[in-house]
Amino acid sequence: MQIERASDIRALQVRRLTYAGLYLAIAMELPLITGQIPEIGAMLSPMHIPVLLCGFTCGWTWGLAVGFISPLLRSVLFGMPVMFPGAVSMAFELAVYGSVSGILHRLLPRSPIYTYLTLIISMIAGRIVWGIVRLVLAGLTGSSFTWALFLSGALYNAVPGIILHLILIPVIVMAMDRAGLSLNQAPKKA
Repeated sequence: MQIERASDIRALQVRRLTYAGLYLAIAMELPLITGQIPEIGAMLSPMHIPVLLCGFTCGWTWGLAVGFISPLLRSVLFGMPVMFPGAVSMAFELAVYGSVSGILHRLLPRSPIYTYLTLIISMIAGRIVWGIVRLVLAGLTGSSFTWALFLSGALYNAVPGIILHLILIPVIVMAMDRAGLSLNQAPKKA
């Protein structure tokens, strides 16, 4: 019985690693697709989608890892987002997205209202962390980061992405939960 349990845990870890790798790949490629729409491509926040999904489906640790790595790796590979301050501040923002969505989705009941609540809290927390990191980076470099710049970057320019996330992500998460594809569940008691 214990051997089966260990093999089940290993299989779950491999599935989470596989999903996380898929989400990381999507985070690398999705901006290339949305970038073809210059007017709103970046405003759709395409890297946020796979990171949030990773948190919801794989758990907070994988969501944090994929969230932190995605913008930095994408900056190294494709030059976008620009490493400093863009990718660095996005790394912290997306790490918060992935971890908060993973934690709340595991703790709260699986229902549409809680899925939306988890998403909204994750997005707010991530934007706040993005603002704090941008402020710290501005202080370190002697530049300025004003309240107007925060509102512009975190809210006004992000409205198309916020709307897209509120429509798309809960539908995918609920479908994956119904299909039994979510790997972010509390361990079963023996």
